[in-house]
Amino acid sequence: MLDPTGAMMGPEAIVERRKKYGLPCTAHFYSNPPHIVRGSMQYLYDQEGRRYVDFFTGVSVVACGHCNEAITERTVEQLRRLQHTSTIYLTQPMVELAERLADVLPGAVRRTFFCNSGSEANEGALLAARLHTGRRNFLALEYGLHGRTFLTMNVTGIPMWRADDWLDSDTATFIPRPWCDGLEPNAAARRSLEALAAVLADKGETFAAMIVEPIQGNGGIIKPPDWYYRELKKMLEAHGILLIADEIQTGMGRTGRMFAMEHYEVTPDIITMAKALGNGVPIGAFSMTDEIAASYNRPSASTFGGNPVSSATALAVLDYIERHGLVDQAMVLGERLMNGLCIVQKKYPDIVAEVRGKGLMVGAELKGCGERTDAEMTDTVLERMKDRGYIIGKNGVKRNVLAFQPAMIISADDIDGMLGALDGVLADVSAESYQSL
Repeated sequence: MLDPTGAMMGPEAIVERRKKYGLPCTAHFYSNPPHIVRGSMQYLYDQEGRRYVDFFTGVSVVACGHCNEAITERTVEQLRRLQHTSTIYLTQPMVELAERLADVLPGAVRRTFFCNSGSEANEGALLAARLHTGRRNFLALEYGLHGRTFLTMNVTGIPMWRADDWLDSDTATFIPRPWCDGLEPNAAARRSLEALAAVLADKGETFAAMIVEPIQGNGGIIKPPDWYYRELKKMLEAHGILLIADEIQTGMGRTGRMFAMEHYEVTPDIITMAKALGNGVPIGAFSMTDEIAASYNRPSASTFGGNPVSSATALAVLDYIERHGLVDQAMVLGERLMNGLCIVQKKYPDIVAEVRGKGLMVGAELKGCGERTDAEMTDTVLERMKDRGYIIGKNGVKRNVLAFQPAMIISADDIDGMLGALDGVLADVSAESYQSL
């Protein structure tokens, strides 16, 4: 970002202009934030030329690496040839992408509508479920995040992201998620299904669909037991309720499968995707079976959805993932990351409460120590990891979960280096905490 004279603004000037021209609802990480000016594969660079290893990839977006030349070349090539016409005209990249997705989507899910974001994709999926079933209401898990449009905010279960005071109270019924602090995972999953059974017995015929994240992202990297979604799908089918898998964060190979729901041996009725599909170029999509697609027959369009540039980019992304075996690589490197974090947890049990996730989508829940609360401990660790050259994310209902969602082209050396830095940071904050007691 340059000012009118061509000079680099720097972080202080950017913060001030955000305050002056932006909205107060937006925020940024770090008390001393860097000004990010360049990216290259798994690395980011600030205005002073300092390099950071990116373990968050813009919230699980740049899964094939920043400014990946193999992808960027095809984006630029399409940008120079044809940028936009809208879906009311015939272009080739969009139908090529739809056909390519049909090859990687599970089961009979094969028809796709393109849009521009995850929120739009989930909004469209919910509408498709209503049109197909003729029912109005939805089921969702507590502490899920599905978007910031009106309907997706209704099915979002994280209080901080339900910003509209006039949401429809009867649109969504929330079921306890299959994780609860203090409960063994299988017991928490059974508790969730028991609550679902009670709701279905009372008003099961009123629901069009249940929307779930196979692994909750913003809710704190919550992965249910392997059997959970199989049982849930059977219960929904008994009442004619569709299952929508929100794969906005988990899709495109991040968890070691192209779509995370494949880990559970369940084929959803509708799948949504965005983020990694465009590797930084805006795109969203929702896919469904022929039967459900036949019900989505009222006029609809998306001015920018499926535009040639986004479609060509997404095709390049799918090519790159396949050519470089990134789905399998995410599983192998994810195990390395998970095992390393578990070692760190055992070394610092007073700070690291739990490590969980799948593939390259792993969370480490932190707890306060000394005078620091859970959230303050997390912010301290994030800041110090940044100072050591590592960008880590955070999420969780209490904003106390370190989120590790690096590009799938991350190296084993990058993971080992990050784990060493985290060990050092936790050693420092642990010593400080005990000195304050």
